[in-house]
Amino acid sequence: MNAQQLSHRLTRVAQHVPKDAVVADIGSDHAYLPCYLVLNGVVEKAIAGEVVKGPFESAQKQVQQEQLTEKIEVRLASGLDAISPEDGITAVTIAGMGGPLICSILEHGREKLTGVERLILQPNVHAKAIRDWAVSNEWDIVEEEILKENEKIYEILVLEKAQSPVSWSAQQLLMGPELLKHKTAIFQEKWMRESAQWKKIVASMEATAQTIEIVEKKQELVKKIQLVEEVLQRENS
Repeated sequence: MNAQQLSHRLTRVAQHVPKDAVVADIGSDHAYLPCYLVLNGVVEKAIAGEVVKGPFESAQKQVQQEQLTEKIEVRLASGLDAISPEDGITAVTIAGMGGPLICSILEHGREKLTGVERLILQPNVHAKAIRDWAVSNEWDIVEEEILKENEKIYEILVLEKAQSPVSWSAQQLLMGPELLKHKTAIFQEKWMRESAQWKKIVASMEATAQTIEIVEKKQELVKKIQLVEEVLQRENS
């Protein structure tokens, strides 16, 4: 992978960045994504934010190699501290982290999201955390995508500011309101895997002391299994 040829996962993230957006890529690593966006004429200006010195220096080197220093600024900062109102950021991308960490970045930098029109988020795990955050903070999920790369399944969530209060069912929060509309083969594979794993955990819990915590966790997993199997059975009937 490089700035000219992204991975399948990051290529799909790039597809959701609006034309002529001013984009901030948070946790940019080598800055491949912002470089790709500028090189392909999607955006004119971008910021690459990185909190770790090594990846920050790699991003700087990449931007210099691509001769994009006038269009991409690499900043060493934690999360959304990499941006300021003067930047005029309209789109934020955060890819390759766990859902809860992405939520933490968004929550700690909420004041920095004023003026941002679109969030393109690619959690490696626990996408539900982002959906919960979206509801609490009045962001709507306008697009979702599920894909497979190197035997791992990833989700992409595209959020825009909601025009009215957002409300989703427990099933939609868990599995994705947009993904539930299509139920692709990869979607079904993911949830068959998840359900099987949860069943193993529940079975192992049966053999342990039934503390309040164990009982509550078991009830939570059983509910999730029911929600998932309801969808899968309906799809395969």
